[in-house]
Amino acid sequence: MDQDLKDTFPGLRVVELEIGNLIIKRSDPRLDEFKKRKYVEIRENIKSLDEVKQIPVFRAYRDFYWSVGIDPTKTRPAGEALTRRILSGRELPTINTFVDSYNLASAESFVAIAAFDLSSVAKNALRMRKANLGETFWGIGMDSSIKLSGNEVVIEDELNADLIAVYPYRDSNASKVTEKTQDVLMMMCGVPGILDRDLERAKVLSQEYVERYCKFSSEQV
Repeated sequence: MDQDLKDTFPGLRVVELEIGNLIIKRSDPRLDEFKKRKYVEIRENIKSLDEVKQIPVFRAYRDFYWSVGIDPTKTRPAGEALTRRILSGRELPTINTFVDSYNLASAESFVAIAAFDLSSVAKNALRMRKANLGETFWGIGMDSSIKLSGNEVVIEDELNADLIAVYPYRDSNASKVTEKTQDVLMMMCGVPGILDRDLERAKVLSQEYVERYCKFSSEQV
C-alpha cells in the first residue's frame, strides 16, 4: 500500500486469505439449501431496509466511496447490495460455488470481499495506490473498459502491469474466478471506520463456506 494512501485514509486495510486445490462447480444443491437457511437468518436479524442505512460497516463503505469519487447511491457497496437483495425477498445470483459461497459470507458479515484467480495474478507483486487520470479498467460485468478519473483507489499487479481491482468497488474481468480456477487469493476489504473484528469475521466465514462447498470431501462420494 502506498504511503500516501495510508496518510489519506487511516484504517485502510486488507485481510488476505489464500485457498488452493479448489473444485469449483456451476452449482451445488447443498449450497442452494444452505443459502436459503442463511436468507432466513439475515431477514430475522435485519427487520427492514431502513435498518440497513444505520449499519456502521455500510456507512463506512459509503463514506469511502464518496471520498474516491464513486456514488454509493448508484453503485452500492457489495455487502450492502447483497444484503438489500436478500431483504427484498430475492435470492442471490448463482455464479459458481466459489462466488456464491463468498457472496453469502459478504452478505452475512457486511464486508466487501475481493477474489482473484492466482493463475492470472502475481500475488507478490500487488500494489494498492491512487489511480492515474485516464488509465483504463475492465471490471467484471462491464461491457467494455472505463477510463478512471484519478480519484479511485486501485490494486495493480505490477509484474503483469494490470489493474486487478478498483478498491473496494469491482474486480477485474481478466482475473475473475471461474469453474476452471484452482487457487484463489481473497481480500477482505477494509476502509476507515471498519473494525478489525469485522474483517476477521468475514475471513472466517469465507474460508468456512468456500472449503465446505469448493473442496473435495469424502462426504461427497
